[in-house]
Amino acid sequence: MNRFHITRHGQDDFAEMVSKQVEHALARYDEAINQSTMVSVGKIAGGIAAAVTSLSPKHRRAIDTIHADLPALASKFVRALAAEAARRTEAGTADASSALSAPLQAGTELSPALPRTDDLESMLIEDWAGRVAGSTYLEENLRIARSTLHRWQRRGEVIALRKGGRKHVFPLAQFVDGRPVAGISDVLSLIGNPRLAWLWLTRPAAELDGRNPIDLLRADQVGEVIQAARVFAPG
Repeated sequence: MNRFHITRHGQDDFAEMVSKQVEHALARYDEAINQSTMVSVGKIAGGIAAAVTSLSPKHRRAIDTIHADLPALASKFVRALAAEAARRTEAGTADASSALSAPLQAGTELSPALPRTDDLESMLIEDWAGRVAGSTYLEENLRIARSTLHRWQRRGEVIALRKGGRKHVFPLAQFVDGRPVAGISDVLSLIGNPRLAWLWLTRPAAELDGRNPIDLLRADQVGEVIQAARVFAPG
């Protein structure tokens, strides 16, 4: 088995092996640390190690060039993870089996784990995308002419999600004052797949200290989001 070509089943085994090793190391390092924390740290370490094995060669080489920055990036990731865990606990929605707590997959490195693109295709839009609407609603309520909407769609300036057949719906959070917020086209261009782009935009991003990219775009913080999208984008 090639070190950087591990099957999904092999990745699970590899993650478990790393997890156990980290738990043993923590137990030897600090006898006072509780078992639950040791297990959590082990799982995080195992998940990250397994995720690295599925990175593209381009992204592995990129990581090799920033060794000095890795501790700080890891710290940001852990803070974002803790913030998301706290949010779920406060909301009473913490669920270890949910899609957003799945192991990291290729193309989602350095961000809280997201479902794979092929998984998104089988999910109902309403279950993950938030409020969406068709062209009729947008024309009647946001005064966006159909011709304008279709032009934006052709130019990649708006995120359109296919909903059965040839019908598309548009996430409402991407619009401010009847226009797509600045940065939408850049993110879509970098990530490519509209579903994955929108999912990333609406979830806490480790590269942004746990903040949701779409919230930053709506606050005109476009540069930060584009840079984070470059890190996230599949190689």
